[in-house]
Amino acid sequence: MTYQPVTVARYAPRVGASRTAAMTLRKPTRTSDVRADPAPMRWGIISIAIGFLVLFIVMPLLNVFGQAFAKGWSAYFAAFGNPDALAAIQLTLIATAISVGLNLVFGVIAAWAITKYDFAGKSLLITVIDLPFSVSPVIAGLVFVLLFGAQGYLGPWLQEHDIKIIFALPGIVLATVFVTFPFVARELIPLMREQGTQDEEASLSLGASALRTFFCVTLPNVKWALLYGVLLCNARAMGEFGAVSVVSGHIRGETNTMPLHIEILYNEYQFTAAFAVASLLALLALVTLVAKVLLETRASEE
Repeated sequence: MTYQPVTVARYAPRVGASRTAAMTLRKPTRTSDVRADPAPMRWGIISIAIGFLVLFIVMPLLNVFGQAFAKGWSAYFAAFGNPDALAAIQLTLIATAISVGLNLVFGVIAAWAITKYDFAGKSLLITVIDLPFSVSPVIAGLVFVLLFGAQGYLGPWLQEHDIKIIFALPGIVLATVFVTFPFVARELIPLMREQGTQDEEASLSLGASALRTFFCVTLPNVKWALLYGVLLCNARAMGEFGAVSVVSGHIRGETNTMPLHIEILYNEYQFTAAFAVASLLALLALVTLVAKVLLETRASEE
């Protein structure tokens, strides 16, 4: 029996396969994203946004501080030595503190009711909360005058009982509360809707009371949104002009807030004093802005 040798055929490597392997080893080239805007368009939009902010916000603020210190530090601080200026600052702080406190309570209650319960008129309540955003503050002031003024619906009864609302602190507080009460509620409602009611239900099922559930479960979950709403409410309350102007009566040293006092000084050509008080109001707004940024940073870290 004879054996025949077996020959093994050698196959040359395919040219196409080698090319494919070489292409896979090459470094990928950087390609531009077809979805990105062209560079001129991006820089143009950014330049317009920055230019708008500088022209309408930064430059007016710098001008306020520049005019306030135009005649030196002595003239600047002399503006705050006026008894009318001190009374305006004190009234502004008092009205702001009361308004923010009331809106804090109302905002939490309204957000809790809207997000945790289903009831008739829920959509109407949300609409009413947004009403100050669409109604002019001057109209709001006129509404309170028609209600509580001497010729208003409740005016005669208030006069009989020696209760003064219009042209006094209560009227200023009411007007300020009206224009600022959406801020706290509007910050809390979206967050509380997103969180749902699972945490509260778990706390109640474990035997915690409703009050303890609120302070130990709900409040810690919404604390940053609550503080953010309080800051916005505070900034709006300090700078309110229209509604307060209608109900205050412009009584020097009694019912003039800082914005009203600035208007009077400017109309009387006391420009340095007007800009000095305006710089204090702008400084308080800047402090609020810094606090807002810090809150946002802290909330993002958590």
